[in-house]
Amino acid sequence: MQIISEHKLTEFSERHSTSRPGLLRWLELMRQQSFNSVTELRETFPHADLVKKETPVQLRQQVPYSNQTTTFTVFNIGGNKARLITIMRYKHQQVVIHEVLTHAEYDAWNKKR
Repeated sequence: MQIISEHKLTEFSERHSTSRPGLLRWLELMRQQSFNSVTELRETFPHADLVKKETPVQLRQQVPYSNQTTTFTVFNIGGNKARLITIMRYKHQQVVIHEVLTHAEYDAWNKKR
């Protein structure tokens, strides 16, 4: 899979070095494989969660969406030390990294639904 906005992983791991091994492992697995659905994705990442939220304004400006919500795929990284929030584009074999957050930051992000 092609990873878009990979720099967000580096930026987060510089601030939270304990998450670096988990983020590198996730990156390695994503690059090595291709997924055509969330069912296939969960064979490798069984705890990947789907979260529907209102589409952020910056995304609406960049990509024409047919509706006002986006389904994000959220990965637990490093024993729940971090949450990696992505948009999976299975048809194009792309993963867009939306945000990488600590567990506490994710809880606040998730409450904004």
